[in-house]
Amino acid sequence: MPQAPKQFSVLGMPIHLLENYPHWLVSRLNEKQGTHIVTLNAEMTMEARINPQLAEVIRQADLIIPDGAGVVLYLKLHGFRVRRCPGIELAENLLQESVEPEHPWPVFFYGGAPGVAQAAAETWQQRIPGLAIVGTQHGYHTPEEEEAIRQTLKETQPRLIMVGLGVPRQEYWIRQHRQLCPQAIWIGVGGSFDIWAGLKSRAPDWLKDNHLEWVYRLYKEPWRWRRMLALPRFALYALVERLAKNVITRHQTS
Repeated sequence: MPQAPKQFSVLGMPIHLLENYPHWLVSRLNEKQGTHIVTLNAEMTMEARINPQLAEVIRQADLIIPDGAGVVLYLKLHGFRVRRCPGIELAENLLQESVEPEHPWPVFFYGGAPGVAQAAAETWQQRIPGLAIVGTQHGYHTPEEEEAIRQTLKETQPRLIMVGLGVPRQEYWIRQHRQLCPQAIWIGVGGSFDIWAGLKSRAPDWLKDNHLEWVYRLYKEPWRWRRMLALPRFALYALVERLAKNVITRHQTS
């Protein structure tokens, strides 16, 4: 039985800290324990503060990882030594782990525009020979096709299911459907299919290393500026919370 990760709070949202997230997830998979992974960043945290439904989904998830630079800086501000774990990189690690010599994990890609999930799957099958992708499905479909997706999941029982519908839709969809494959790892991957399919690119390493990947994203997608307003709001809330704790601590020790 894998040891439970340490849990902390980021503005009221839980976060789990582990030395090796893929190793912990593989251990759970070997124990036939299903896992819902949430990739928490500042934007999602701020939305959850005004969206009780999203907050509930996050709190019920089995693993919440520090995906965003804001979350990592918040934890460091509170004295925790932690490294960022981008969701796309964790997803890539899991795809590599899935090719076990004797029992490869069936993998399913769901989400994105028509053709994108399929293109992403083809990219990974070229990178990793033997990758067992048992199905792909784009995120634009009719209610009848939705039922077909559910039936496919029931029949194929993938062990790794990646859902790229964007926040919070992908989180809601996973919670609603995870009982179809109770022993699987479910992870919301946002726009990762677009990157794997070659339609978009990630920020240069020097930006990622300096917690500035959001600047590159805003440069490439300026229409996101309204959503990006969550970042300074998150920083302000974090600073006020930290100052309040310092005042309380000084009052208690005086």
